[in-house]
Amino acid sequence: MKLYNTLSGDAEEFAPADGKTVKMYVCGVTPYSSTHVGHALSYVAFDTLRRYLEFLGFDVKHVQNFTDVDDKIIQRAREQGVEPNELAERYIEDFYSTMDALNIQRAHVYPRATQEIGPIIETIQKLVDNGSAYPGGGDVFFRVTKKADYGKLSHRTLDGMQAGARIEVDENKEHPMDFVLWKGARPGEPSWESPWGPGRPGWHIECTSMSMTYLGATLDIHGGGQDLIFPHHENEIAQSEASTGETPFSRYWVHNGLLQLGEDKMSKSTGNLVSVEEALGKYTPDSIRLYFLSSHYRSPLSYTDEGCDAMERSTDRLRNALKSGSDASGEAMDPAQFREQFIEGMDDDLNTPKALAAMFDLAREMNRQRDAGHSIAAAQDCLRHLGSILGLTFQEQEVALDIDRGAYTSILESLRGQLSDAGQSELTNLIAKEASPDSEVSGPDIDRLVALRTSCREHKQYALADEIRNWLESQGVSVEDSAAGSIWVYRPRA
Repeated sequence: MKLYNTLSGDAEEFAPADGKTVKMYVCGVTPYSSTHVGHALSYVAFDTLRRYLEFLGFDVKHVQNFTDVDDKIIQRAREQGVEPNELAERYIEDFYSTMDALNIQRAHVYPRATQEIGPIIETIQKLVDNGSAYPGGGDVFFRVTKKADYGKLSHRTLDGMQAGARIEVDENKEHPMDFVLWKGARPGEPSWESPWGPGRPGWHIECTSMSMTYLGATLDIHGGGQDLIFPHHENEIAQSEASTGETPFSRYWVHNGLLQLGEDKMSKSTGNLVSVEEALGKYTPDSIRLYFLSSHYRSPLSYTDEGCDAMERSTDRLRNALKSGSDASGEAMDPAQFREQFIEGMDDDLNTPKALAAMFDLAREMNRQRDAGHSIAAAQDCLRHLGSILGLTFQEQEVALDIDRGAYTSILESLRGQLSDAGQSELTNLIAKEASPDSEVSGPDIDRLVALRTSCREHKQYALADEIRNWLESQGVSVEDSAAGSIWVYRPRA
């Protein structure tokens, strides 16, 4: 498998340092508002990477942090009149529930900054002791000039960074690009005691300390969004390698492209976002995952309802290929070539668009083989397995049918007298099962109407079969026919 490494700027053959266990650290969220689909894009990408590495036979130890003390948390807590830890806890639970809903596997460890103060202080002390950091005005700063290769991740020089940055003047800094490791306490803010006075950790140092605490001095993979390359990940490298004297801090740096809403990056700080909860109210988890995976993880992606709608229909194509026809008596279909194409795509820097193309080609061929009377049981097992590597469940979302019971009864009555004797029998049975006039039309009601249409076709009453199909389509129900039977899908009318 080749994986693009931001540090080298090239796709490299991937293997963990010990050949077996992948030590993977992914930067987590700052929990001060609802989890949005921009977060989901990143965590779907790294969940897919983890699943594929496990498919390849590696053990993965996955650590992901929560930045649960931060200026934004403190400010939002003040606005809402709650304690910062209470606010953070609420949105950590929101993160868990929405990631679970998207079938994103939980990390093995979720360290929180507020619970790792001791190790963070120890790491800062090492940096102070070896001259890589210095206290000033109650804060502690990292000395960027101490690290000769500072800028190697973002491929920038220190002079270039300084020229292009908006830097706050701080008389306590030796160099304008020095960054804070420990922030001195401010009135009314959470703080902890330290050798430099009360305060709290800076943003960058928490990830260094937590990743090394749970994974050791050298990681195999460090991941996050491309917006974290500088300054966050650049600063992580500098302080981590300076504290241990070991290089590299991470052997592979993997960054996902950003999700946009309109022309701008999706961001909590700007309010330019769609929450995961909102997205799940419209689309199935599978379709949201497929929407993200239809674009290469390193490419930017724009979030649109039109794109999600299209992917929902594509998801149905995969589900329908799994529904029936596996027990046909004809020659069994061999899905091996599609599996090979899927693996070829995934081995190419996690090329999920290519892997998905193999899955859709497989589904298309399954439908063709099923219609020809061949067994597709092995192919269905293959499709389910490949889908599981991408985190797909193929479960359908239960949607209430917005179909008037009176309209449903009317179509049944309109068919009365038009059917053949055999068809009349089918209709009689259908009407006998008709619910009370006040009840909602349900899935089983549509099943029975589709079955009646099938009976009409079998008795060569094609005009009536078309009448049923046209009525169903007018209600947002589309019917797909195959040799294995008819499958219906409900699309609510606009």
